[in-house]
Amino acid sequence: MTETVFVAGAGLSGAVIARELAEAGHRVEVYEARDHVAGNCYTARDEETGVMLHHYGPHIFHTGDTQVWDYVNRFTRFHSYRHRVWTTVGGKVYPMPVTLATINQFFGQALTPAQARAFVADRAVSIPEPANFEEQALAMIGRELYEAFFRGYTEKQWGRSPRDLPASILKRLPLRFSYEDSYFNHPFQGMPEDGYTPMVAAMLDHPGITVHLSTPLDPAQVPSGAQLFWSGPLDAYFGMKLGRLGYRTLDFEHLRGQGDFQGCPVMNYGDVDTPWTRITEHKHFAPWESHEATLVSREYSRLAADGDTPYYPIRLVDEKALLSDYVRAAEALSGVTFVGRLGTYRYLDMDVCIREALDAAAAFLEAREKGGSMPAFLSSVL
Repeated sequence: MTETVFVAGAGLSGAVIARELAEAGHRVEVYEARDHVAGNCYTARDEETGVMLHHYGPHIFHTGDTQVWDYVNRFTRFHSYRHRVWTTVGGKVYPMPVTLATINQFFGQALTPAQARAFVADRAVSIPEPANFEEQALAMIGRELYEAFFRGYTEKQWGRSPRDLPASILKRLPLRFSYEDSYFNHPFQGMPEDGYTPMVAAMLDHPGITVHLSTPLDPAQVPSGAQLFWSGPLDAYFGMKLGRLGYRTLDFEHLRGQGDFQGCPVMNYGDVDTPWTRITEHKHFAPWESHEATLVSREYSRLAADGDTPYYPIRLVDEKALLSDYVRAAEALSGVTFVGRLGTYRYLDMDVCIREALDAAAAFLEAREKGGSMPAFLSSVL
């Protein structure tokens, strides 16, 4: 039975769900508060330099999910791209994440992989069950590497002491005792030839989909009995009536010039007295292009306020308590499913957003076939 489904948000989650349901024969009305599609992975040509600008910070596509990789390649051409990151600390430049090269350069050694493993183990602090970011770092790499590469950067990024942050944040970063310097380990990595915006626009280009830009969706607009997929902020759905969930947001300072500013796509700055966290040089994300001009963005992190774009859910003690209240409120609803980074208040990479959106669309089709309804969440968000 064909029905009209409503989607709040034209980012990756909303676009994938809309496409899947439109291809299954449903009408989909997509509402987007911003004046463009693609959410925070929005890209556009800079008029002055011709460089493709990642407006909301760098986005690199990487995944180990073959179905997700095949899916995005339906809508754009991807170029192979291996992301590499460098960090400036104490006036010197090192590769990140921490690799054998980082260890040898920082300590002035020429260690083999086995020697480096033992060398770092000798400096690691014995903490059987690390309770926070700092303890996890000390147990993993020892005090010298932690102080140099993680403490200052983390304080700037999160605005909190690493002792106040969960250990899980650091667990996302690899420690390698080899000279492999790719930032990600996934087998599929690439950049869309024309940026992410055309890819998302292609997903939404279907006769069964209507996109309403610059049009926030008021949940009260959705007809009774219709299904809504909400990829906006979870607390915004409820009008913040229980309180505001905490996010970090980013400010960007864009600089234009000629030549090559830093020789790499991303340079982190680990020193706490350097106010920015990193500098992105956008043209290095498209090595198949040639630009005499350049565009770089200094990135500053701060607590999100009213009207700011939310980037990173904080998920500390206070936020988790409030999140539990919103989850209970959401689960008491019918006809609303919360998806994506904002809707589930989780830090999700692009490939995970797509995977969960594909699963959400499949769950909806199965539920309708069986005459059932959708849950508020398809995976645990607490």
